Amino acid sequence: MSFENYSIPYETEERYSKKVAYFSMEFAIHQPLKIYSGGLGFLSGSHLRSAYELRQNLIGIGILWKEGYYDQARNADQTLNVVWINKIYNFLEDTGIMFQIPIHDHPVWVKVWYLNPKTFNTAPLFLLSTDVPENDYVSQTITNRLYDGNLATKIAQFILLGIGGAKLLDEINFNPDLYHLNEAHGVSSVFYLFKKFGSKEEVQKRLVFTTHTPEEAGNEKHDIFLCEKMSYFYGMPLNEVRELTGMTDDLFNHSLAALRFAHLANGVSQLHGEVSRQMWKKYEGICEIKSITNAQNWRYWADKQLYKAKEDGNDNVFDDRKRYLKNRAFDIVADQTGKLMDPGVLTIVWARRFAGYKRAELLTRDHKRFEALLNNSKYPVQIIWAGKPYPLDYPAITDFNHLVNISKQYKNVAVCTGYELTLSKRLKQGADIWLNNPRVPREASGTSGMTAAMNGAVNLSTNDGWICEFINNGNNGFVVPPADYMNMHVQEQDEYDLNKLYEILEKEILPLYYDDFDTWRQIVKNGMRDVQVQFDSNRMANEYYEILYK
Repeated sequence: MSFENYSIPYETEERYSKKVAYFSMEFAIHQPLKIYSGGLGFLSGSHLRSAYELRQNLIGIGILWKEGYYDQARNADQTLNVVWINKIYNFLEDTGIMFQIPIHDHPVWVKVWYLNPKTFNTAPLFLLSTDVPENDYVSQTITNRLYDGNLATKIAQFILLGIGGAKLLDEINFNPDLYHLNEAHGVSSVFYLFKKFGSKEEVQKRLVFTTHTPEEAGNEKHDIFLCEKMSYFYGMPLNEVRELTGMTDDLFNHSLAALRFAHLANGVSQLHGEVSRQMWKKYEGICEIKSITNAQNWRYWADKQLYKAKEDGNDNVFDDRKRYLKNRAFDIVADQTGKLMDPGVLTIVWARRFAGYKRAELLTRDHKRFEALLNNSKYPVQIIWAGKPYPLDYPAITDFNHLVNISKQYKNVAVCTGYELTLSKRLKQGADIWLNNPRVPREASGTSGMTAAMNGAVNLSTNDGWICEFINNGNNGFVVPPADYMNMHVQEQDEYDLNKLYEILEKEILPLYYDDFDTWRQIVKNGMRDVQVQFDSNRMANEYYEILYK
């Protein structure tokens, strides 16, 4: 197909006719396309699926990561081993488009690949790569690994997404009405757009921004002189950059630049929107920050047979389907770990990206209660962990390995590797309890519990992110009662949450599951019902047009 004067290759809905280019560092579209690490990718993947379902005039701009994020393997003792494998995709189309952008004052060739909407039922996705023989070796490696640990390489990746993505849109004459930055990785685009449109006001009219990070320290900042040396500012002199962005010190704050160049931004839950407004209000010249709660694509994630049994009111079929889903998930667990789980036992799953604030190992910190939980013959439980730490996040890797070593002591504890889309879906289908215990308020949204509920798992969570808008305690899930966390030391907060989680498990969840299963089943169904519309990404994609794109 021709990519000159590109337009969406299907008829778009009139109410979604505004042209949008959606920039994201990662997209979790489908298991075979390994260009994502965690929640940001799961969110953008669902967004593209819903944009396709709703027939929105939106295209995605991303990067084709040659080695992906990494492949999670095991050492001989089953601890974490990081493996890098070149990926090959026969379903991506070569657009034939190649162009150059400056990186480190050096022209770098960019090759463009295309994911056709028909391949995985998504909005069109253009993927940029520097892995071409026309580039020198160092330039070729820019697109090797998502979130490369080398600082200069990471800044080069930001330049590629931002400046490269903006230039691609000119190459294909798409001319969007709006440039939507999903996180600030692509904010280098504003310097390209400034040169194109001639003024900050003209860029602001066309730029919107989604922030995902609920604390200022988590927003990336880099040495402004290194950024200049890397050609991040697209040839703009540093004194003009400072004047334009309002950055007076020697750190370039990517999120702050995005908030000053966008005319509107959004946080990714109601709570996160409020946290973001408080966090950034001390800075001059930032745009308004709205709230659009993240969501996941129901059509892709939900088990339709479970929903049909729920709607038909056939509890026997419902229970039989959930048991089948558990058995199918447990086959994977047994294959990986040698632990054969029992579908009749309450199954707790903690699975997501490993990061310190998510506290993967929280339940294990009270050894006496953990032992009692695992050895309870009246109310037996089994626990499964899974998730990928960032390859250079050594405390998170230590947590992962700690859980692996603990699991060796118990027949009813397992730790899985390879946590990507397929394993994620299977573990959600295998879970009775989806455990989520981040430190409040550090989880901007968190979406794994949405897709867990779509597969008949009950959320047990601290009161953070999207959970605040979802859980009706004891009716569709269980939530730790909020405390005055702002006036607690971290250790106090962890101890409070740990005690409450155990109390809820011991006094509410276990007796319900084993002594009053009819009520338990109703809680499962209530969660399935409440998540279906409000936390389907079709609602979210519609709100982006209704709120952010207007």
